[in-house]
Amino acid sequence: MIAKYLRKLANVCTALSLIAVAPLSGWAQPRPDHDDFPTATPIKHVVVIFQENISFDHYFATYPHAKPNADGSVYFFGPKDDTPRVNNLESAGLLTNNPNFNNAYDAPNGAGSNPFRMDRAHVNTCDQDHVYGDEQFVSHAGLMDGFTGYKPGGTTPYSCNDTFYGKYSVMGYFDGNTVTGLWNYAQNFAMSDNHYGTTFGPSTPGLLNLLAGNTWGGTIEKNSGSGFVSGATATGSFGTVIGDADPYGDICSNPTRVQVQMTSTQSIGDLLNAANITWGDFMGAFGDTTCKLTTTGLTGLNDGGSYIPHHSFAQYWSSTLNANHTAPASVGVVGKSDGKTFHEYDLSYFFAALKNGNLPAVSVLKAPAYEDGHAGYSDPLDEQYFLVNTINALMKSDEWSETAVIITWDDSDGWYDHVLGPIVNQSNAPEDQLLGKGNCGTPKPVTINSASVTQNGRCGYGPRIPLLVISPWAKKNYVDHRVLDQSSIIRFIEDNWGLPRLGNGSTDAIAGRLNGMFDFDDHGRDERKLILNPMTGQPVDNDAR
Repeated sequence: MIAKYLRKLANVCTALSLIAVAPLSGWAQPRPDHDDFPTATPIKHVVVIFQENISFDHYFATYPHAKPNADGSVYFFGPKDDTPRVNNLESAGLLTNNPNFNNAYDAPNGAGSNPFRMDRAHVNTCDQDHVYGDEQFVSHAGLMDGFTGYKPGGTTPYSCNDTFYGKYSVMGYFDGNTVTGLWNYAQNFAMSDNHYGTTFGPSTPGLLNLLAGNTWGGTIEKNSGSGFVSGATATGSFGTVIGDADPYGDICSNPTRVQVQMTSTQSIGDLLNAANITWGDFMGAFGDTTCKLTTTGLTGLNDGGSYIPHHSFAQYWSSTLNANHTAPASVGVVGKSDGKTFHEYDLSYFFAALKNGNLPAVSVLKAPAYEDGHAGYSDPLDEQYFLVNTINALMKSDEWSETAVIITWDDSDGWYDHVLGPIVNQSNAPEDQLLGKGNCGTPKPVTINSASVTQNGRCGYGPRIPLLVISPWAKKNYVDHRVLDQSSIIRFIEDNWGLPRLGNGSTDAIAGRLNGMFDFDDHGRDERKLILNPMTGQPVDNDAR
């Protein structure tokens, strides 16, 4: 363990040596007066940590009950007596006699698997299929029985064939003796078991929904190809983003990959700019302008590229594109409109601003790839290391009493989950598969500039994804059952700072509210903190439960 820790420390030092660090003169700036930004709640800082590719059941299938690891180790102390019921595989009775066992959709040989526990000793797994249409197909109109079958119209398995867990790895889940930190956060703060990706599909649609509640309005600015933008394949054509296109203009975007710019929608960044409210997107390895930094994590995986352009938030809008990854002139201007960075920063500037006392009102964080949790190049233990260190830093800061941390993920990676969410956006694009080929219902027109527009390719809500709220103001050991989606985060920001809705078909207008996960009337609360060990996920004070 010590050797792994030292290797981790060496990797971090190597990464930091490649990142442009702000001049020392910027490290002593006056603290901003947050009364300049009046809020509807006591929350003055929202920090969204946007991780990669986890379904709800993949991390919380048996919450709050965990089994010892194969080596006998136990990391989760056990549930509190008043832990509420969670809609998961255990409570639904689907750990055995699962519909994906001997009844697999589009698998005529009767193959399949029940869900199974993945062990802490084997956290490196293969990357599942999470294509927009394929995710709909295996959901099978809500029967959720196609995960161990084949992709649409063929004999190619939906599940990846993992070197350790085998050909039905898609049915695997981790419990609290691996994802210990997340289970401890859930025990002490608030979690949703009814939160969904706004649409089906992979990372880029997820981040667009997080920032805009909309994937419609993408123009292919460079190269051509199918599977990236529904309704568009050629350069200059326009449609709905359904795949992982790179942002047009980013110096690290793949020169041969389809590159897209969002040309007909605005993001929450545009609303914050208009209101002169501080904000920032903070991305791992964004400061490496060679675009070649790779990092090896705790478990020996190398991420193959620590900055991933198609994970890069507001880089998709020309109004907030920091094309050359320009660093701010000083830490003191982080979060402000400086005409250089356009609110896009390397992750190191988040921690620098926190230390300097000018944490923006809204921060969105993306871990370097090896710590973002994405199967294939990251894992739950490296993810835990990042999450815990980040939250520990916030809890130890002067800003904690006015901060809400929201942890969620961009998509499900295709990992099995037993719940189909409500389909609030219908679509009959050729890529849709929920009710048959080209069928996810009939889309409803949207009025934009007095014109009726059909925004096809937005079938959703998509797969169920975890969401946790960690804050002194969060309810304790609470599970929220109200329907939420990725744009619920936008809605909370809009409502908290008195911003308008984004319009143009954004789902912020219909999104469920996060307020049910808070208790803003609890004036006698203490400033709850839960400092965890980033290696184990356990409370530093072992008596804390």
